[in-house]
Amino acid sequence: MNTKTLVANALVAAAYVAVSLVAAPIAFSSIQFRIPEMFNHLVVFNRKYFFGIVLGVLLTNLFSPTGVYDLVFGVAHSALSLGIVLLLAMFIKHKMTLLVINTIVFTFNMFIIAFELYLAADLPFLLTWLTTAAGEFGIMAIGIPVMYALNKKLDFHHLIERH
Repeated sequence: MNTKTLVANALVAAAYVAVSLVAAPIAFSSIQFRIPEMFNHLVVFNRKYFFGIVLGVLLTNLFSPTGVYDLVFGVAHSALSLGIVLLLAMFIKHKMTLLVINTIVFTFNMFIIAFELYLAADLPFLLTWLTTAAGEFGIMAIGIPVMYALNKKLDFHHLIERH
């Protein structure tokens, strides 16, 4: 991994943690609005952001009230969802389509977080899946135009590539 890629991923991870902790009261409950989840859209612009996003989730989840559960299930949710999107990106090149697919994949896969909360906090699985998925969908949907517009200004692909 080159220095530019390493620094960009460290910045993504740090931003993910900082924004999560500022919004901690709404980031860790059965109704989650984890604002930096919109950073998941970065992989649509360059697959190399995978590591920064997953590291950000891992570091943020060190502060989770569900402890080790969130370290395992939260990181698994992010890695699995990002992996699915990266696999689909091999066949789908249209960025807006991939942003929508990314939103759907992350939203659907919230069953992983619902299962975590069922185990860790004895919350009802189906209701928790519905509420966490609704929060994820909201953040990811809001993130589509935000990240798309930021990409037009910043060009996320080239921010992480060596030149």
